[in-house]
Amino acid sequence: MSEPPTADADAELMLRVKRGGADASDAFARLVERWKQPVMAFVYRTLPDPDEAEDLAQGVFVQLWRTAGRYQPTARFSTFLFTIARNLALNEVRRRRRHPADSLDEAPDGEDSGPVRQIPDRGVASADRALERVELAAKVQEALDALPEKQRTALVLCREGELSYEEIADVLGTTVPATKSLIFRAREILKGRLKPYLRTGEWLETPSGP
Repeated sequence: MSEPPTADADAELMLRVKRGGADASDAFARLVERWKQPVMAFVYRTLPDPDEAEDLAQGVFVQLWRTAGRYQPTARFSTFLFTIARNLALNEVRRRRRHPADSLDEAPDGEDSGPVRQIPDRGVASADRALERVELAAKVQEALDALPEKQRTALVLCREGELSYEEIADVLGTTVPATKSLIFRAREILKGRLKPYLRTGEWLETPSGP
């Protein structure tokens, strides 16, 4: 039985991975290239350690390869991918709570999907500006860490993952109105906590995508 048609180009690539064959590795490499930065950004906001976040992001793509056989194009590919990312991130957070002295020393073993690199440093005009950006990033991360998990995930998927409200709702297993409410509440909380540090509302603005 043939797979149903889909307009999602990423879903088409994932179906090629699922079917296997000569072009499966090429299709998977294209998915990794397309999504490694959004996944890295999402994982880093949950686990703000560059090295360990990189390992966990690598694990997301390993898990994606392993679960390809169960993929069904009933939703957008990004929903499938970020559900994996969220589950692995939550598992790591829970593991750290149980074993606070441990660190994520290695990614899950499995098929090598290629390196998932840290988000590149875009640089700044001066040392003072660089310091300001580092301090602001730390304050943003601190405020994000204090949010309830669903609020934080919804907001990060909206900004870093660039997912639509519908896709975020699928990842969280909730409704679109509930997703909008989570994002609104998260923004309001961050706005109050970050107001002394923000010159603009850059991190709190509604992206144009969803």
